[in-house]
Amino acid sequence: MKDLMGLMKQAQAMQEKIVEAQARLGETEVTGEAGAGLVKVVLTAKGDMVSIDVDKSLLDPEEPEILEDLLKAAHADARRKGDAAQQEIMKEAAGGLQMPPGMQMPF
Repeated sequence: MKDLMGLMKQAQAMQEKIVEAQARLGETEVTGEAGAGLVKVVLTAKGDMVSIDVDKSLLDPEEPEILEDLLKAAHADARRKGDAAQQEIMKEAAGGLQMPPGMQMPF
């Protein structure tokens, strides 16, 4: 019974850490860039878009495809960075808890 109580306390502490980690994900910002920095997309680690910055030189109505491609590339770059930040934050929240192979946080 003592082991069960200890396990319950550990589960509650981990749940609190995960709630804190979720809040950190919403506050952590990552910047994706494309076109040597001509396009920048800022996302939270949760994936919410914060801002987009486009250099005025890319605003050519004759070639919108260039801007479209750079926006997609910058967004993809920011998503990769956000995913990495998310993994790191959730790993910290797990506090060294060993997850089975293939299982990722958050649940």
